[in-house]
Amino acid sequence: MKVRYKVWLDNDGKAFGDGPYEMLEKVERLGSLRRAADEMGMSYAQAWNLLKTLEKRLGFELMVRKAGGTAGGGSTITPEGKKLMEKYIAFRKEAGDSIERLYKKYFND
Repeated sequence: MKVRYKVWLDNDGKAFGDGPYEMLEKVERLGSLRRAADEMGMSYAQAWNLLKTLEKRLGFELMVRKAGGTAGGGSTITPEGKKLMEKYIAFRKEAGDSIERLYKKYFND
């Protein structure tokens, strides 16, 4: 037996969690929301709507978008978005370590 859990930040609905973190990580790596959505098996519209919902709940922008054209478009993560990603992944790891420790305390028979 093992313990399973999910962790997310909530502010009148899910504001940030593993899925949004993964999407931003892919945007950072690929330089494009469209490519990140494709890699995650999401439509661009789904990714765009998720992004707008998250930004509304968080109260700040996560990405800077540049429209296409001759030079091409793209997306970059804002400094606030990068800071949130760093804090979230550190929090998630520490929360996981704590949950594992508690699991061993109560169920390590």
